Amino acid sequence: MLDSLDLQPPDPLLSLTGLFAADPREGKLDLGVGVYRDEHGRTPVMRAVKAAEARLLAGQDTKAYVGPSGDLQFIEALRDLVFGASASKARAFGLQTPGGTAALRAAADLLVRSGAGPVWVGRPTWANHDPIFAAAGLASRGYDYFAPATQSVDFERLMSAARTAARGDVMLLQAGCHNPTGADLSADQWRALAEVIGARGLIAFIDVAYQGLGAGLEEDIAGAMAVVEAADEALVAVSCSKSFGLYRERTGALFAVTKPAARSAVESNMLAIARANYSMPPDHGAAVVRTILSDPLLAADWRLELAQMQDRIRAIRLRLAEVGANAGLDLGALAGQQGMFSLLPLSGEEIRTLREDNAIYMTGAGRVNLAGLRIDEAEAVVSALAALAGR
Repeated sequence: MLDSLDLQPPDPLLSLTGLFAADPREGKLDLGVGVYRDEHGRTPVMRAVKAAEARLLAGQDTKAYVGPSGDLQFIEALRDLVFGASASKARAFGLQTPGGTAALRAAADLLVRSGAGPVWVGRPTWANHDPIFAAAGLASRGYDYFAPATQSVDFERLMSAARTAARGDVMLLQAGCHNPTGADLSADQWRALAEVIGARGLIAFIDVAYQGLGAGLEEDIAGAMAVVEAADEALVAVSCSKSFGLYRERTGALFAVTKPAARSAVESNMLAIARANYSMPPDHGAAVVRTILSDPLLAADWRLELAQMQDRIRAIRLRLAEVGANAGLDLGALAGQQGMFSLLPLSGEEIRTLREDNAIYMTGAGRVNLAGLRIDEAEAVVSALAALAGR
């Protein structure tokens, strides 16, 4: 029977990683893989994470299962971090998941069980959103989120989609540091969108993956929380991979915000989905996050290092815009965007040329991970882009 399976195409990002590894040229640049790197090109373990792990190694006395809900202290600490002073925090309950990806899948499974309408997905979006929803059997509808000409949010199309969606439909929104475009909503735009979502009875589905790497921990989530407060029902999927540097630990959570009468049914279904999908979540990453957030000194050091990472990404954006201006290229939009990613308006042929002639690697859609650059590499990138423009 297994012989009847069709061969699936390789993952484009993994293929790109293989090409980069096989390239013998010095000075090659990997702007594809979405991990934060420091000025030495490393993805470091954060100081607070190291300290928390040392405490766990010394004091942890069991490796027993944590249960389908996961580490409840982790859930509570993460809820405080994500929801902050939002009034919706009192209606939010959650469970720990193996990364943000599992949180998104569990949310999709829950929406299918509930009979919710299709999920509206702005294009372009994170490459794994559509496969996750399709695997869960959740129907989706797309709309244009990004205007390449202005390198900004196409707010009119976003609002048109929200006004077109029917009661019970789902609006997927990235809280901040949009992947792959770096184009986020302004505070006023978030408020306007929140009004429409609340008025039309839509389910808000918030993807929180980069909190603290844009404008700040509170700033990166404020707009999305305004939407959650306006909605009768909301799902919030959270990843700790980027904010805590816990990529390989698969640490995440799913929160549901419901009316009190629905809480027991929703929570029981979330637990049933978790049990069927992965039974119990892994413990280590959640224990690290819980240890950090429950200790004022560790939490302060984590916030400091996260702010330094944010500042480095901001400096790279500003440097590219500055060098671009000196070379006659308009890269000013990069300075106004947020987070690790931007989407360069390049053709497939231009992207191949950058890879083959300049050893600059990026995804086939032109998404670049700016956190993969060192400051002194900005000139090489701009020089290569200027050469393309002059062809």
